[in-house]
Amino acid sequence: MGFSSFTFLCFSLLPSFLLLLLPFSSSSPSNLPVLSFHEAYNHLFGDANLLLLNHGKSVHLYLDERTGAGFLSQDLYLHGFFSASIKLPADYTAGVVVAFYMSNGDMFENNHDEIDFEFLGNIRGKEWRVQTNIYGNGSTNVGREERYGLWFDPAEDFHQYSILWTDSRIIFYVDEVPIREVKRTASMGGEFPSKPMTLYATIWDGSSWATNGGKYKVNYKYSPYIAEFSEFVLHGCTVDPIEQVFRKCDLTPQISEAAIPNNITTAKRTKMESFRRKHMTYSYCYDHLRYKIPPAECVLDPQEAKRLRKFDPVTFGKGRRHRAKHRHSSQAEFTSV
Repeated sequence: MGFSSFTFLCFSLLPSFLLLLLPFSSSSPSNLPVLSFHEAYNHLFGDANLLLLNHGKSVHLYLDERTGAGFLSQDLYLHGFFSASIKLPADYTAGVVVAFYMSNGDMFENNHDEIDFEFLGNIRGKEWRVQTNIYGNGSTNVGREERYGLWFDPAEDFHQYSILWTDSRIIFYVDEVPIREVKRTASMGGEFPSKPMTLYATIWDGSSWATNGGKYKVNYKYSPYIAEFSEFVLHGCTVDPIEQVFRKCDLTPQISEAAIPNNITTAKRTKMESFRRKHMTYSYCYDHLRYKIPPAECVLDPQEAKRLRKFDPVTFGKGRRHRAKHRHSSQAEFTSV
């Protein structure tokens, strides 16, 4: 079956599926089945740098001078709710990248989709940064990155990071608080992720860009860097990678839909707006160095623009570019530490 036929089949099935899936958009991951590593994932790379603990309920990924490590879901998914509890490395972590993301780059090399959580390490005394991004149909020339600080130290304890992906929106959560909502618009065309994807978790050396545009690099004197993962939730429609048809939709009828809103509730939206007002440090929509005209889906908020302009008047204002500090690429080589 060609992909066009597959797409037609998927969207013919989506309405009934989404009626059941969408109620999870504001739910707690505790309402959904938690899987062990053996039930949900396979080893991707890193040999002994991936360590299973507690009968596969927890995974440690190590980065040392030899290699990083990673794992990937056993199944391919078209839409769903995906979550993990993650504890990041502590101390000096400049150049270190921990990623929890979805991609189909192995299947669609030239037109892949992606939904990313990336955690970017920092020098001692500076906080980890969290970056979210999406790509659709190979649209890597239009980065849709946002970057944030957090209201806690992600290296002190485990925190839940979640992705809700439907045919009409993507929502990123931290500890059940929505921090970003990406709505599919007509202007985005094929640049909204719409093909089946695999879930990945990795730790790797991003010295060339991750911390202050590559100024601060991984220092292996502090290795091994250890990222810890647990409480795996993969809740969606699995797709056969060969036949390109649904294998099953992992729905949970016993969960009371009446108790879980269909959308981001008013209270949750207030929390999201508060988070973004306090903690967002970068948004592609306001980056005048990258986009003279913001991408069409951007809805500009004058107050948000003003706050970001105060944070970085060069990137978000009309100032001149300072070559020594600002480097931009499709991988979002931003500057603040």
